[in-house]
Amino acid sequence: MEKEKWWKKAVVYQIYPRSFYDANGDGIGDLRGIIEKLDYIRDLGANVIWLCPVYKSPMDDNGYDIADYYHIDEAFGTDEDMDELIAEAKKRGIRIIMDLVVNHCSDEHKWFQKAKADPEGPYGKYFYIKKGIDGKAPNNWRSIFGGSAWEPIEGTDYYYLHIFTKKQPDLNWENKELREEIYKMVNWWLDKGIGGFRLDAITYLKKEAGLPSYPADGEDGLVSVAHGALNQPGIEALLREFRDRTYGRRETLTVGETAGLTPETLLSFISLEDGVFSMVFEFSWCQLELKGPNYFWYDRQEWTPEDLKRELFSSHEMAGDRGWFGVCTENHDQPRSIDHYLPREGRNYYGATMLASMYLLLRGTPYVYQGQEIGMRNCAYASMDDYNDVSTHNQYNRALADGFSPEEALRLVQLESRDNARTPFQWDDTENAGFTTGKPWLKVNPNYTGLNAAQEERDEDSVLTWYKKMIGLRLHSQWSELISEGTFAPAYREEKNLIAYRRRFEGKALLVLCNMQPEERELKLSAAYRQVIADNYKEAAFAGNTVCLRPYEVLIAEEA
Repeated sequence: MEKEKWWKKAVVYQIYPRSFYDANGDGIGDLRGIIEKLDYIRDLGANVIWLCPVYKSPMDDNGYDIADYYHIDEAFGTDEDMDELIAEAKKRGIRIIMDLVVNHCSDEHKWFQKAKADPEGPYGKYFYIKKGIDGKAPNNWRSIFGGSAWEPIEGTDYYYLHIFTKKQPDLNWENKELREEIYKMVNWWLDKGIGGFRLDAITYLKKEAGLPSYPADGEDGLVSVAHGALNQPGIEALLREFRDRTYGRRETLTVGETAGLTPETLLSFISLEDGVFSMVFEFSWCQLELKGPNYFWYDRQEWTPEDLKRELFSSHEMAGDRGWFGVCTENHDQPRSIDHYLPREGRNYYGATMLASMYLLLRGTPYVYQGQEIGMRNCAYASMDDYNDVSTHNQYNRALADGFSPEEALRLVQLESRDNARTPFQWDDTENAGFTTGKPWLKVNPNYTGLNAAQEERDEDSVLTWYKKMIGLRLHSQWSELISEGTFAPAYREEKNLIAYRRRFEGKALLVLCNMQPEERELKLSAAYRQVIADNYKEAAFAGNTVCLRPYEVLIAEEA
């Protein structure tokens, strides 16, 4: 019997635990804080929580460097707290999916400690460990966070590979013993009752045989690690074994962070019939302002809503009716969407609600990142001392090394830092935004006195109210089956700065119109409409079959 694809009728709420809610006053969000706020998530309408890493970790990359996959880090609570969270969420009809980081682990994991002690021994084969060449690294790959992707093992001629920070050694998935350890751990968590996993950096698992050097693409003499470590031939076979030995045996949600997918390989990852995962995140339009393949924050380019529309439509047309996406406009690695996608004149209620509807009604499973539902904004700290994120400091130093002034480099950081999304959740207008009674681990955005959840819960015309309305439309309305099962087709594609699409199912059709510009526009509809389902200006401005769309208006209508 075919397994139930329950995740097609899900809305996922992503929690970055360190910044969500601090229940014990130490300045760090924790599992007990999440338990206390489960009713808020239920009332929003989400029925799945994606929990960023809470495993034991030295926190070099805020938990994405795991030292023990089986235990909770004491900063977040106890193993018993995790069990209680799973149980309490279940009582409210909410499933928990965990972040799974298996491209790499922490250099403090017992496997790596044993590998360093004996690089040629069995645990040395769990990692990519090679002797240097003439006292230099084995190849010229550049880590994603900057600098060589190789770090010497002190007191030896050996180096180990790290695609990310030097405290995140890459695991060697060619090693069968390593794979068996991973499968055992994954099944252990599934047995505890979690609903699935978000798989971090999963398309980096397979490395090119021989780990060759490539021509340098920067003045540092290094080359993007993507050439030899991103979406390499053979990765699908590894991932299919992974699936078949673990989550593929159960009714789980799995979503891949899958940089580097090509049109030719996309469906093998997201096919509703035999995909490696339930879905992958659709990221093609998340860094339009940066040039690949390195995406240095200073290597910028202009973009328009037409570029966003092109990428969005292209991906969804490639997926068609056979594939499934995880759709989002924010996460813990991106700036806040209001600042990221909207010009200054659109950073308001209308722009925020238009963006929300644009992605919440797409074909796929939508993800809401904590604070997005109240319209949280970027936070431009005045000093690099205020930034915590390791990637931010690496990008800042990279900009300085390439000739930018400290002021210029700081401005780039203010625009792009991952800490923009990691400032503490703004619960109310009390001290520290109600996040903690202690000193917050990261400074609270000072705009919290006028932008917080408590205030928006009292306001019928708030961004939070609109999110609840859109999630309700998706999950609990006469349109729910159409939105979860219906087809997707672009509409009015030739209209500049308009993102429009149709969702169709069993003879019914919804039209979604998003005016992504600060000017009004008139649009003559090609088909009659039966009724307006929702409009962020409350009432649509129709004159016959022509509608006037106001700045950043979203109109959702049933077509005849």
